[in-house]
Amino acid sequence: MRKRAAKKRPLLPDPKFNDQLVTRFVNNLMWDGKKSTAFKVFYDALDIVEAKKGDNEKTALELWKDALTNVMPHVEVRSRRVGGATFQIPMQIRPDRKISTAMKWLILYARKRNEKSMAAKLSSEILAAAKEEGAAVKKRMDTHKMADANKAFSHFRF
Repeated sequence: MRKRAAKKRPLLPDPKFNDQLVTRFVNNLMWDGKKSTAFKVFYDALDIVEAKKGDNEKTALELWKDALTNVMPHVEVRSRRVGGATFQIPMQIRPDRKISTAMKWLILYARKRNEKSMAAKLSSEILAAAKEEGAAVKKRMDTHKMADANKAFSHFRF
């Protein structure tokens, strides 16, 4: 990089749970700068999770955090050109990228679900990911398989 890295701006915690991770998730969920709508969708999704979760002792927020942890990838493949050929090289992911990737996958696959509202879609994806199933967890598994398949090229790491 030519210039120095941009400094990370602190996020304000969300009003209901007082958690910065929730705000970060809502910022990814938001469309067209409509943050209040995104917060409403997220809180409604957690209410649905609370209703559907059954009789286990975890709260909806803890289930959401478990779902996020289950979707987080630990390795990914990066393209690297070596002598005219492009290799997929498995690399460790830094912690903040793990979180943001997990959030993006959770939201992406929630949007692709076939339910009425976004809150319903998101709650279903959260519950599925908390049980280690669903499309977002499958994406993580595929990413790990891809990295495992290309383990032979790990000596090209930069």
